[in-house]
Amino acid sequence: MTSETFNQEFEKIKPQLKSYILRMTASVQDTEDLLQDTWIRANEKLDTFKGISSLKTWIFAIASNLTIDNLRKKKRWPENVTDICKAAAKEDPRHFQETMKLIESSNYAKFEIQEHIAFCFTCIAKSLPLEQHLCLLLKEIYDFKIKEVATILQTTEALVKYHLHTARQKMIEIFEGRCALINQEGICHQCSEINGIFNPKQNIQEELVKIKMVREADKADKEHLFDLRMEVLKDIDPYSSGAHELQLHHLEHNRRVMEEYLKKNE
Repeated sequence: MTSETFNQEFEKIKPQLKSYILRMTASVQDTEDLLQDTWIRANEKLDTFKGISSLKTWIFAIASNLTIDNLRKKKRWPENVTDICKAAAKEDPRHFQETMKLIESSNYAKFEIQEHIAFCFTCIAKSLPLEQHLCLLLKEIYDFKIKEVATILQTTEALVKYHLHTARQKMIEIFEGRCALINQEGICHQCSEINGIFNPKQNIQEELVKIKMVREADKADKEHLFDLRMEVLKDIDPYSSGAHELQLHHLEHNRRVMEEYLKKNE
């Protein structure tokens, strides 16, 4: 494969790769750095690509290895990350001021509930053990087959299936107890609360019923509701969706808060 052909293929893969790294790191800057490092490393190793796997799988494997090295130095986030970050936002008037300024100045900063569902998953999934987190993203959101996930993570298909099952069950358990959109006893109402702040004239019930996950919450089983949540994530690119600037702004806030929180609780 020539460098020219590789660069053309890399550009096609780049949007998914970039969103994958962001969902692992929750850091805009780390994502940019790791994306560049992936391109450099892949170019350096281009003569080792034999076509045994697809080029996409090969590139995702390089990106995963680099990102794993980055994340192993960092603690995983707690399951109640959204509560911690919400409390921090209330205590920091600058965050609200910056958010309002962004909403007023950008065409890509309108609050949307589906965007926040994806944002929430990104933050909470960082509480999973790293191997489970990676398997969940690769299989459920980026549609790699079990065999391809095993190749990317340099592990066995049996371990991939184990990590995937464990990750799914854990995330189902977390959302069942937290998310008020799928369970009336859920403790987290952030989607509707934030929507009320930024869209005060909007009918929240009308917006909620547009989301299949919410419409089917009363009759669907937990596994199906989780699959519907995954569909929401697949439909949203955190870098190019209609409200991506607002969500990236929120994500950077959460990252800073969690870094301070974890440092204090070492």
